[in-house]
Amino acid sequence: MKQFISVHDVNNISALVEKALEYKVNPFKDKLLGQNKRIGCLFLNPSMRTRLSTQIAAQNLGMEAIVFNVGSEGWALEFEEEAIMSGNKVEHVKDAAPIMGKYFDVLAIRTFPSLKNREDDYSELFINQFIKYAGIPIVSLESATLHPLQSFTDVITITETFKEKRKPKIVLTWAPHVKSLPQCVANSFSQWINAWDKADFVITHPEDYELDQKFTKGATITHNQDEALKDADYVYVKNWSTYTDYGKIYNNDPEWMLTNQKLTITNNAKVMHCLPVRRNVELSDEILDGPNSLVVQEASNRVWAAQAVLSEILNPHPLKGS
Repeated sequence: MKQFISVHDVNNISALVEKALEYKVNPFKDKLLGQNKRIGCLFLNPSMRTRLSTQIAAQNLGMEAIVFNVGSEGWALEFEEEAIMSGNKVEHVKDAAPIMGKYFDVLAIRTFPSLKNREDDYSELFINQFIKYAGIPIVSLESATLHPLQSFTDVITITETFKEKRKPKIVLTWAPHVKSLPQCVANSFSQWINAWDKADFVITHPEDYELDQKFTKGATITHNQDEALKDADYVYVKNWSTYTDYGKIYNNDPEWMLTNQKLTITNNAKVMHCLPVRRNVELSDEILDGPNSLVVQEASNRVWAAQAVLSEILNPHPLKGS
């Protein structure tokens, strides 16, 4: 594996899932793989689970992890080519990224969309400039449009909890929120579940919340949440803002919040969420604190997802097709 930016960097999802689950059983089996190697973790926006799980995963492989919060600890970076840097941007990525490439063996980056200009956000300028100039493998810790480590984690969690000899029905449902959120997690989850091709996949949301079709193609899409939830085995709950009229909130109907009553029409569905979650806005207490919630197990699996990915990048004999 040369980099990890999206599902397209993984040719064998199931094999990578199995590798992650092996690390869950034996976290230190490859503790010398990353010996004398460093990973730089650059954060252009805040993080908790992504930051901690990536550090733990690197340490499990013997790597040294160095975290740098760009906004609060370093110079403001310019990413545009041929920029006249007469404003508040102090250093260009063309100068910073190659230095990072000399300091580290792997560079992991977390960026965030502005939610102001769709064309700019969906160009993935920030992470692509690091790919262009760093000269070392890049791992996405979330970008403007995707969150691949989270989605890989979600596939791991579904794999280890679904034991029936049939395809599970997986539903991605929009939920209310108090502010505009990006489409990253919803895009990425859709992309991974479609590429995995081991589930019946349904996406449900209010009108005007359609996602980019390049991520959702292959899924059934409906505006009727009850229709989507019927006989579901897994319900993935996530808010996202509008894509067409970019970054807006059109609908905040509390009826879209998932409750135990809504679960009665499912196949006793397990409920997932990437966290952090707004309790009793996105998801009810009764769900989060009840037996159907997988959110803690899901979040703990972030370590094994990151460890499997880093292992593939470091390993001179990676999984076939990776």
